[in-house]
Amino acid sequence: MPFIPHTNDDVQSMLAAIGASSVDDLFDEIPAELIISELSGVPDALSEMEIVRLMRSRAAQDGSPLCFIGAGAYEHHIPTAVWDIATRGEFYSAYTPYQAEASQGTLQTIYEYQTMITSLTGMYASNASLYDGASALAEASLMAVRGNRKNTSKRILLAAGVNPTYQKVAQAIAGSQGLTFERMLLDHQTGIGGDLSRVDVAEPPVAVVIQQPSFFGTMEDMDGLTDWAHSVGALVIAVVNPTALAVLKEPGSWGENGADIVCGEGQPLGVPLSSGGPYFGFMSCTQKLIRQMPGRIVGRTTDLDGKPGFTLTLQAREQHIRRSKATSNICTNQGLMVTAATVYLSLLGHEGLRRVALQSLQQTKQLVALLCEIDGVEKLFSSEHFHEAVISLPQPVDRVLEALAELDILGGYDLRTDAPELGNALLICATETKTDEDLQVYATALARILKR
Repeated sequence: MPFIPHTNDDVQSMLAAIGASSVDDLFDEIPAELIISELSGVPDALSEMEIVRLMRSRAAQDGSPLCFIGAGAYEHHIPTAVWDIATRGEFYSAYTPYQAEASQGTLQTIYEYQTMITSLTGMYASNASLYDGASALAEASLMAVRGNRKNTSKRILLAAGVNPTYQKVAQAIAGSQGLTFERMLLDHQTGIGGDLSRVDVAEPPVAVVIQQPSFFGTMEDMDGLTDWAHSVGALVIAVVNPTALAVLKEPGSWGENGADIVCGEGQPLGVPLSSGGPYFGFMSCTQKLIRQMPGRIVGRTTDLDGKPGFTLTLQAREQHIRRSKATSNICTNQGLMVTAATVYLSLLGHEGLRRVALQSLQQTKQLVALLCEIDGVEKLFSSEHFHEAVISLPQPVDRVLEALAELDILGGYDLRTDAPELGNALLICATETKTDEDLQVYATALARILKR
């Protein structure tokens, strides 16, 4: 609550009503030796006015830097209406819709969300979301094992462009269940997967993961990879950026038969950057695999009077069936984030989302062109890219980024940890939020820093 409404008289009146002489009496079951007399290091209490001033000054320390970092989370414009609607009490305070008769609004919102996700991905069905994109990949990998029982290898093959953080999270979650995650070699010229003939298929993978656009922003040969994966008996897991799907081929149409499972990070759909979260993961799949999909699925039906209604269906979670039979014990419905995404997609529509994608693509191409005019700066990969690209700098990336930060510019993502073989490589990103003037400010600052 924004303020504490109780006066001392109110507190005394409530204590008297329950027969307690003081607030301390409410905690008399705590052993005396565990109670401390003071909180050293905690400053004196502040008034409401002082608290507001302190928080504003702390917020100002963050500043309003120009952000050119992507790498899995993106700064897009979010219409004011999105969170004005999402934070209304009926959405903001709603929890898990266990009672369908009392949760029709929440269930319909999730149903509309599922419909939009299946439309974007070209798949048969969507669940009601997961924690985030990384854990969604882990769940998709476990789902692939359940859905591809002819293959017993438990080997997951990742295309070269899969987000390294996703691989680490998937290994942490699914590795304990015997799954192994192997990565294809990166072609340093194109920035996409290397020669498939060099991939060991003596023990065929149970699934192949393809990220489009890749972590480096490049465009994978999703048709060729999909058909190759199916030819060796593997399922295809697509990791996609939902914004990019407004202009790129939907995973359901990849190759001859399409991807089998699609997942990714839903943050670009109306969820602000916020120190890593909360975000939400999305997942959709073919009809054949729908009973292996973790989490909730909301269905539409009609009641005895012929009126439309919504209910949870295929609830293969540990709350509903035996734990050993559950498809997942950790998945959730990030309801508030999903509500925001549903409102965002409803407001933009397909054409609006397409414009966001095209403007982001245009601004990134322009940014790359400006930066590559600087001596020593080069674009690394020849493959086409979406709204991220990798450039090579003539100086150590970390020092350049520190200098840019002093100018209130977040210059990109240092790739030395994830791809040290690329040298002084910097992953940069521009979205529709960046104006031509913003791009010029970045280019001018980078030129000065490299020159000195």
